[in-house]
Amino acid sequence: MTANISLGWLWDEIVLVMGRWVEAERSANYWRDPLVAVASASDPLFADLHRVVSPDHAMPDAILPGAAAVVVYFLPFQRWLGRENDQAGHYAARSWAVAYVATNQLIHEINTHLQARISAEGFQAGITPATHNFDEAKLISRWSHRHLAYIAGLGTFGRHNLLITTAGCCGRVGSFVTDLPLAPTPRPANEYCLAKAGSECSACVSKCAPGALTETGFDRHACYAELLANDRYYDALPLVDVCGKCGSEVPCSYGIPSAG
Repeated sequence: MTANISLGWLWDEIVLVMGRWVEAERSANYWRDPLVAVASASDPLFADLHRVVSPDHAMPDAILPGAAAVVVYFLPFQRWLGRENDQAGHYAARSWAVAYVATNQLIHEINTHLQARISAEGFQAGITPATHNFDEAKLISRWSHRHLAYIAGLGTFGRHNLLITTAGCCGRVGSFVTDLPLAPTPRPANEYCLAKAGSECSACVSKCAPGALTETGFDRHACYAELLANDRYYDALPLVDVCGKCGSEVPCSYGIPSAG
């Protein structure tokens, strides 16, 4: 690790960008404090992504030759945003859709800022879009931020296929690849999802209006059809293929759920 750049430095820089964003009134403040973690680019779990996610999932050195680490961060949404989305009825809340657009823009802002700051320290960073980097026929990501977050130790997957972090699952994930020699962060030793940990919980299943999420599986095509229905509903906004009902106002929305 360099003397100038650490996990804490990265967190500070992300918070700086978020603060400037809100101060400039580029959007409402939709976010709580971020989480940041690091995966080694040589972690063997990256090779598993060809099996778990997609045969053509990119490897870190495809994003940045000479990659040493993948930095992943989670931007947790404010609780009021999750509540509004839960209470909005069949479609996502308009605030949820607007926050989706704003968060995509903010993730791009964070990545380009960090890319410049890391370059100023004599290293490199390779960045990718916050979303829409997937195979539109298979609906499988070629650079899955959620799976990268798991490898980096930000959390574990819930039944709803969202990553449950110490700040919950209600939020968005960004990532970038760098040749900085950053130490990897450890992965959680326990499952955060109540159902996967052996407790009874089907809160996320009951929230899924199109029935894409069931007790026994997940129909990604039915889910994507619902996302596109929300985009049509908010046709005055930019592309907002969103829903988020399964992660709004459930036990794991804003933190690690308790079985008690």
